[in-house]
Amino acid sequence: MGLQLYLDLLSQPCRAVYIFAKKNGIPFELRTVDLLKGQHYSDDFAQVNPLRKVPALKDGDFTLAESVAILLYLTCKYEAPDHWYPQDLQARARVDEYLAWQHTALRTSCTRTMWQKMLFPVFLGQRVPSETLASTLAELDRCLQLLEDKFLKDQDFLSGPHISVADLVAITELMHPVSAGCDIFKNRPKLAAWRKRVEAAVGEDLFQEAHAVIMKAKDLPPADTALKERLKPLAQLLLH
Repeated sequence: MGLQLYLDLLSQPCRAVYIFAKKNGIPFELRTVDLLKGQHYSDDFAQVNPLRKVPALKDGDFTLAESVAILLYLTCKYEAPDHWYPQDLQARARVDEYLAWQHTALRTSCTRTMWQKMLFPVFLGQRVPSETLASTLAELDRCLQLLEDKFLKDQDFLSGPHISVADLVAITELMHPVSAGCDIFKNRPKLAAWRKRVEAAVGEDLFQEAHAVIMKAKDLPPADTALKERLKPLAQLLLH
């Protein structure tokens, strides 16, 4: 059996994996896991990923969780062009540095922004205190400044002159607040120019395809009672 990727394109890490696989012509079977229906909690999915999270990879008898691990596995197995995850020690270290930082920084603030600004009020019908949202937006702004000053600097891409998996992870993260109506690029010309370079390197059609679902998240119907109960632990986490 060939490579299978278990994804839900509402999820930022899933979009990064999807874009990478498509861009590099990696043959795979897409196995959609609907997060809002709780399909990641099923016993069948637990056989693939006991962590019950997406993305997940199944390659024959080999299974793998966590998006960064999956991206790096794909770069090596399918011998992706070197710029994605460079062999040069210091260039690779720059990619690793961003991937290590983003988990508890940019990704967290982008996800909180999307939920607090859009999904809580629209999807869950839950009011977000103004001071909570203000704090989240301030943290997002701080992370964006670090993205520019620490990682992008005056380069074309986050790790140098060419696109890498770090750029894929970052751009898919930033589309969360964009989907919630947060124009984070408006007053950041350096970041806006970087976004255009990333989209051009990926291909506009693929970029739009990968983000079609998240950009329509504002049109989701209100959640039913059962789904609200299932999402309650996540809601508590994302409101603090």
